[in-house]
Amino acid sequence: MDNESGTGGGGGGGGGKVVVNRAMSLDGFIAGPGHAMDWVGEHMTSETFPEVVAATGAMLVGRGTYDVAQGMSDENTSYDGGPQFVLTHEPPVEPDPRVTFLTCGVEEAVATARAAAGGKDLEILGADLAAQCLRLGLVDEILVYVLPVLLGDGVRFSPPGEHQVDRIDLEPLATAQSGPVTMLRFRVRK
Repeated sequence: MDNESGTGGGGGGGGGKVVVNRAMSLDGFIAGPGHAMDWVGEHMTSETFPEVVAATGAMLVGRGTYDVAQGMSDENTSYDGGPQFVLTHEPPVEPDPRVTFLTCGVEEAVATARAAAGGKDLEILGADLAAQCLRLGLVDEILVYVLPVLLGDGVRFSPPGEHQVDRIDLEPLATAQSGPVTMLRFRVRK
C-alpha cells in the first residue's frame, strides 16, 4: 500500500487526527523487561519517517512513558512532536519546563492537547493511556513501527488489566519501509 497522509478525524476538535504511535518488537512488545526502551533507538530515530514528525502537532504521553523517557539518554529521546502533555494523577515535585502536566480526565486531556496541536495530528504515547483512549473511541489511527527484534518479554502492545481493550476493528491504510523498520498505519473503525 502507499503511504497516506492528511488530516481528518474523530475524537472531537478540528484538524488533525488522534494517532496512537508506537514502536513494537516483532513479538508484540512496546517495551522490554523493566520497561526498557533503549532497543528502539538502536533501530530508528525521528529521521526514519520524517513525514510522521512533520504531521505531528502535539503529544499526549502517559506518566509511565514519561518517566521511562526521563531515564533514557537525550540521543534516544529527541523528537520534536510539538507541545508535550503528560497525563498523571501526581505531577512531579520538580516541574519540567518542556512539559505541561495534566491531572484531568482522559477526554479533557485529549481535547487540550488537540487544541495545542494547531490542526496537526495529536500523538498518543503510552500503553495504558492509548488503551484508555481506544476504549473511549478517541483514536482515529494507530501507527506501529515494527522493529527487527524479538524481546521475549515486556509490555505488550495492548496490556491486560484495568484498561484492557476489547476487540477493535482496524482498516489497513498504509505500509512503508525505512531501513530495517516497517511502518503499519491503520484507521480505527468506529
